[in-house]
Amino acid sequence: MIEVLVVDDDIRVADVNAAYVEKIPGFRVAAKAHSAAEALRLVEGVPVDLVLLDHYLPDETGLSVVRSLRERGHQTDVIMVTAARDVATVQAAMRHGALQYLVKPFSYAGLRAKLDAYAALRRTLDGGGEAEQAEVDRMFSALSSTPAPELPKGHSPTTAELVRRALMAAEGPLSAQELADRTRLSRQTAQRYLKLLERTGRVRLSLKYGDTGRPEHRYEWAASV
Repeated sequence: MIEVLVVDDDIRVADVNAAYVEKIPGFRVAAKAHSAAEALRLVEGVPVDLVLLDHYLPDETGLSVVRSLRERGHQTDVIMVTAARDVATVQAAMRHGALQYLVKPFSYAGLRAKLDAYAALRRTLDGGGEAEQAEVDRMFSALSSTPAPELPKGHSPTTAELVRRALMAAEGPLSAQELADRTRLSRQTAQRYLKLLERTGRVRLSLKYGDTGRPEHRYEWAASV
């Protein structure tokens, strides 16, 4: 069983989320917490595999909880479950190791899809050995909180997801070459996917002017998550 700590400042919301978790085979609610301090105390004393963590808590933010967990040496997995939608919070959550960012309100089906994907990923990692690339791509795609865009023929959803993750994790806009360096894609491939995602409104283009020559095109993730 995967032991889950449900953290939300709203007691009713915590109860609903816990009820959702209990309905999903292979998962069990280990405890519920309504503040950052209570969550950290429970992780110290109760076996917890996964934390469903709200960002808006009465004493600290969810991001502060994640930072404290890592500083204390806890590698407990975290899925942020919150109404916080700003890109800075999403980026910070990813940098601190949150596997997922699930925006409220969400349905039971939405949560179950993410937890089922998380369980599949754990089975693969716990089993050791090797996983085919297609299987790894499928699991990480299922964990992604942003639906894959409709892609023209000849474009790979896996590559589009790689570009999305790199842009969201960046501290600011990236050039096509910087994206290529981070993802190990060719510059031409990075440029092609950036232009595609810009046309669909998921990527925002800005221009950086230097002293001479043409302005540099820079890109940042702009889609809602």
